[in-house]
Amino acid sequence: MKRFFYLSLLLALVPALSARAGKVVTDSLQSKILGAQVKYNVYLPDGFDKSEQLYPVVYLLHGLYGTYEDWEKTGRMKLVADELISSGEASQMVIIMPNAGHPDVRNEWNGYFNMPGWNYEDFFFQELIPTAEKKYRIVGDKGHRAIMGLSMGGGGSTVYSQRHPDMFSSCYAMSAWLDQDLGPNADNPDVKKDKFYYTCKAVREHSALDFVDNADEATLEALKGVKWFFDCGDDDPLVRLSFELHMKMKAKRIKDELRVRDGVHNWEYWHNALRLALPFASRNFDR
Repeated sequence: MKRFFYLSLLLALVPALSARAGKVVTDSLQSKILGAQVKYNVYLPDGFDKSEQLYPVVYLLHGLYGTYEDWEKTGRMKLVADELISSGEASQMVIIMPNAGHPDVRNEWNGYFNMPGWNYEDFFFQELIPTAEKKYRIVGDKGHRAIMGLSMGGGGSTVYSQRHPDMFSSCYAMSAWLDQDLGPNADNPDVKKDKFYYTCKAVREHSALDFVDNADEATLEALKGVKWFFDCGDDDPLVRLSFELHMKMKAKRIKDELRVRDGVHNWEYWHNALRLALPFASRNFDR
């Protein structure tokens, strides 16, 4: 009898749990800056279609070799967001997952920075943000906007927050690609310069470590207005960069969180990191 009662209770709860689920939609915009149609996925929380309220937003960036589909297809972000919002650990929010690359890294453009033929940072701030935030009823200010990402997207999130600290309340960088050694042949004119080379060159030129070293007092003060979290696996080849940036920021008296957990550079790590990242963003939204 008790077993029947608990089974009935569970079945009764299933529709309620499903009703609290958000949805992921695919959208796109024609970019004049990039000269291309750029796709992006959008997570909309439960009740979005029936509501007129404005929402905070998280920009969730993918990594090298990836696309805008990765966070949902492989990272299962909708599952994570639904669970965290339903439990109250995360705020109701819109999550924007823009495309910034292609698996063919040598022949297609990748990256979040401006480079010859690919002015992605200009696109992100001048076209994507205004378009998406108007269309999806986003509050549209620093206090209700966060950014995060993995690997290349973790580096992009960090540098965007450094260069535009007035735009983001928090930054959560997972396994972040924060700098790049181009090697001894970088300036050799005989070495073939494919699009992957320019992606790496852009990471070097937008080094998050150099940014802190070279920042003046006004810039350092502005960086203190962003909440920072760096999260990297102990066996990840990029973990050294997170350590170095953490120590540089500490020396400049910029508060940040650094977590080194058991893990490598893979989706198991980033799926779990997202469970920390969305509550972190939520805690740092303006209420």
